[in-house]
Amino acid sequence: MTTAFETVPSVRTPSPLEPLPHQLLTLLGQHRMATTHQLHELLRPGAARQTVSAPLNKLRRDGLVDYTVLPASNRSRAWYLTSEGARLIKDFPALRGRPAYPISSATAASLKTPHTLTVVRSHLAFVTDARRRGDEHGHLDWTPEVAHPLGDGERIITDAVMHYTLLEGNERTKLRAFVEVDRATMGSERLASKLIEYARLWSYEPQPVGRPRSRQPATAGAVWLRWYPVFPRVLFVLTGASPYVLGNRISDLQAMVAEHPLVGTLARQVPMGAAVLEDLEERGPTADVWVPLARGGSRPWTEL
Repeated sequence: MTTAFETVPSVRTPSPLEPLPHQLLTLLGQHRMATTHQLHELLRPGAARQTVSAPLNKLRRDGLVDYTVLPASNRSRAWYLTSEGARLIKDFPALRGRPAYPISSATAASLKTPHTLTVVRSHLAFVTDARRRGDEHGHLDWTPEVAHPLGDGERIITDAVMHYTLLEGNERTKLRAFVEVDRATMGSERLASKLIEYARLWSYEPQPVGRPRSRQPATAGAVWLRWYPVFPRVLFVLTGASPYVLGNRISDLQAMVAEHPLVGTLARQVPMGAAVLEDLEERGPTADVWVPLARGGSRPWTEL
């Protein structure tokens, strides 16, 4: 895991002046794991597949990366850093403050692939849409596994923190979001309870020793102000079940907003929504595919 921090925004298309092997190592350090296809689409969309696969194989021969073969995938590979690769990237400027967690074996990698690669899929949907629109959102503007303190030694770990710059004419609007990726592997109530943790983060103010704890809504002393000028949007990306089941899970998220006082207060201050991953991939995140958790019709995530 990593402590919350502000990432350095990247350009929409990686600079050709930065060597591709360096970019591949940086991306794997940021995302922990990615398939050959995902690396290709994030770094060199439109180029020949060999453009990415050749340097990956060279990095593997050098002992810096390795891969696991995904089941039932026509031998698709998911790449990750070795211990030597993790040691090498620890001083990369783009990854300062982000601990490297190398994967020790192909067996260990196979246990991480379903969720990790689904999170990368979610990121790729936003990257593809940003390129189409001309917005600013690159391969390093999405930081997985970011931890924030909740007090009493507890913390919330968000699946990803997203930084996105919306370009409309001459205006640049910086947006941020906490992204939770749900593969329908946990109970619906447990998923909805994640909203309580975000509400606790929003309201948590560390108190000086000797003073009573305050649970008032966010003010100048709110802990999240250490990293964000405004509290990020809260986005849930759902997949892994039928439309009926996913619809019920979205309804349970909305019920938590309606029934929990602190979550309801958060929803009146912070945009929150849920969408199905396949809809993001097919139509794009700025289509009317997001269901607001505080009720209302479907809309783009930028208009929640």
